[in-house]
Amino acid sequence: MSIFRGFIAIDIPAIQKLLIFEEEITKTSADIKLVEPKNIHITIKFLGDTDEKYIDEITRSMKDSVRGIKPFSITFQGTGVFPNKNYIKVIWVGIIDTGIIETIAHAIDTSLLPLGFKKEQRGFSPHLTIGRVKTARNKTQLLKVLERYTKEEFAVHQVQSIVLKKSELTPKGPIYSTLREVRL
Repeated sequence: MSIFRGFIAIDIPAIQKLLIFEEEITKTSADIKLVEPKNIHITIKFLGDTDEKYIDEITRSMKDSVRGIKPFSITFQGTGVFPNKNYIKVIWVGIIDTGIIETIAHAIDTSLLPLGFKKEQRGFSPHLTIGRVKTARNKTQLLKVLERYTKEEFAVHQVQSIVLKKSELTPKGPIYSTLREVRL
């Protein structure tokens, strides 16, 4: 029995405006661990420690969740933070869609219950995590950059598939690999 740290996601390619945004954040010298462009994704469902024996059943759940859904467009627009500007932990870019990602997420959440995966208690909020804030160093400069991008449209992206990812945590950051891909 082999265990991996897993999640279901939508992979996002490197987007020029996001790279520029990350560069501007870096220039603030704020204490942030930015997500590497190759690792940017939309998390649909975090699975956590997952037994490899469930990969086929997880894949079936993914296929069922997107049955009848055609490729669709999403817009990356605006920036924000979790939980709030006084205590920043995560920097994100917003996603505008017609609710399709949330529909997929709820279907997966429900279908994975019999495998022992817990239902998500928080409301689903599709976003791109851009960075995780470690300390409040240079917070004022960081907030100025975020303010400039509050309404910025970064790109429109065509979602073609969802993926089951394996995350290996290393001292230099996570290494993600795709275990399965389900096309829309």
